Order: sequence, then C-alpha cells, then structure tokens
Amino acid sequence: MTVNEIQMVRGARKLLEVCAQVQSGEEVLIVSDDPSVGIARAIQTAAREMGAEPLVTYIVPRARDGQEPPAAIAAAMKAAGVFLSPVGKSITHTRAVKEAVEAGSRGLVLTQWREDMLVRGGIEADFPAIAPICKKLAAAFGRGRRMRVTTRAGTDLEMDIEGRRGNALTCIVGPGEFSPVPTVEANVSPVEGTAWGRIVADVSVPYVGIGVLREPILAEVSEGMITSILGGEQAQLLQSTLDGFGDPMVYNIAEYGMGLNPMARVTGCMLEDEAVLKTAHIGIGTSITLGGTVKAACHYDLLMWEPTVEIDGVVVALHGELSL
Repeated sequence: MTVNEIQMVRGARKLLEVCAQVQSGEEVLIVSDDPSVGIARAIQTAAREMGAEPLVTYIVPRARDGQEPPAAIAAAMKAAGVFLSPVGKSITHTRAVKEAVEAGSRGLVLTQWREDMLVRGGIEADFPAIAPICKKLAAAFGRGRRMRVTTRAGTDLEMDIEGRRGNALTCIVGPGEFSPVPTVEANVSPVEGTAWGRIVADVSVPYVGIGVLREPILAEVSEGMITSILGGEQAQLLQSTLDGFGDPMVYNIAEYGMGLNPMARVTGCMLEDEAVLKTAHIGIGTSITLGGTVKAACHYDLLMWEPTVEIDGVVVALHGELSL
C-alpha cells in the first residue's frame, strides 16, 4: 500500500470502530458507486483487518440526489446490522435508509466524499467528546414549541417545532440510528407550513454544483415554502435546479440544523460544510428521515454563518456560540 492508502485505511478503521462500533465477525454492508470506489476499498480493507465480514455492493450512480437505490440494495440495507454508503449521489433522504434504520440497522452515510476526507478535516474530530453537546442541543429542540433563527447577514426565520423530535447526529450510531460523517449536528424538522421569513445563505450550497458561495443567496419563505430566490449566478443555478425537478415540495422547509464539528472545514462538500462549527443550515425538500412528513424529489441545504437561535424566547445560541 502507498502511504496515502495506509492513511485512508486508518480513517476507515475509525469509521468502523468509533462511529459504527463494528465487532469482530459482524457483517458490514458497503453500498458504493463508481466515483467512490477508493473509499469503499479502504473501508473493506479496514473491516477485514478488524475481523469483520465486509459485503461490498456497487450501484449505478443515481441520476439525482435522493433517488432510491435498487430494491435489492434497499432490502440488504434493511437486513444489515451495519451499512455504510460512500456514494456520489445522496441516498440519505430515501425510504431505503428510513426503513433500514427502523428495522434496527445502524448506518453511516458518506455522500460525495473525497479520499482525503478519510485522512484530514472533520474525520479528525473527537466524536465521543462532542456527542454530549450535540445531544443537549437536540434535546432543547425536542422540547421547544417555537423557534426563531437570525444572522447578521439577514436571515430571519420563524417556525413551529412543537411535537418534533430533536435529532443528534454525532457520527456515532447505535441500533436504529444513522448519521452522516463527519457531520456532527443537531437538527429539527419544523411543522409543515409554519416557517415564515427570510433565509440568507452566505457559506455554501453543496450538491448542486454550487459549492462555496461567492455572494449571498436570498430566499423568501411563506407558509413553510420558499417563494422566491434572489442573487447572482449561483442563486439562478439553484432556482433552475429546483424548478427542473417539477416537484413543488422541493421548496419545503424541511430542517434547521447547526454544525458542531470543530475540525470540519468549508470546502464545498456537503457533509464537511454542514459540520463546520458556528454554521447553520436550512434543509429544503424531503423531511421524512428527520421527523417530518414530506418526501420530495431532493433534499438540499442552504448554509449560513453564526446563527442566533431562540427557542420559546430563550437564546440557545448567540452568533454561533452555544449558550445552553
């Protein structure tokens, strides 16, 4: 092996040992596609070194993010004790993942990973140390009724969250849990139709060929849906991409999340960007994997810097600094 391959296997071993808590002799399902072959191989090698039983499957790259994997793969995910999905197009917000987790599988999703992400960046975080903070914020979301999010760049969004669970994505999964890696975040899915206000994204919009933002994207929100998108070329690309799905629910306000990984960097890659400390993101489209009821043609995130968050009038984050 080359030095880089050895480093990649070391990172893959952290995924299996720390994040998925894989045991010797356990079967590990790896769902991958052509762009992610190198990452799948590193995970396979690490699993073998641990005495686990890796099962590697390659799917045809999905035509779009959020498209379901083949039925046979969905069934295998549901039957697996552990599954990892290093893929180019996201299968995270699909019924396949939702049903696998409901069946007790524990899953790690690795969408659009580059091979260097197994070596440096968010993967270097101390996940067990951050987990209690993440869970505490998620619990605050779960107890809340009304949330307001503001930023100095101009975001001002209110939403109802009463009755919705707070989700703690810690990069450490037990039975019936999934987490993107290296995304450490707490999130909540607002009640459909209740979000009002304005989103000003000033960090990135990954997945759609936009990446790190050169200028802000402004989105107006009414009755839980984005009603207009304003800005420059990147805003126009977002608008045309969403329009191209022909599904009005892609404009649904599906999620509010906060990044909590101090090692993550803004690179234009979704699972790294949305983990960055002092960022927040508004997810749009599908919400069924987060506690909502909407299955749309996609799920994309609009990221912003340094949110101030109020839950029922109590400030839980001030300019990105938690104040729980």
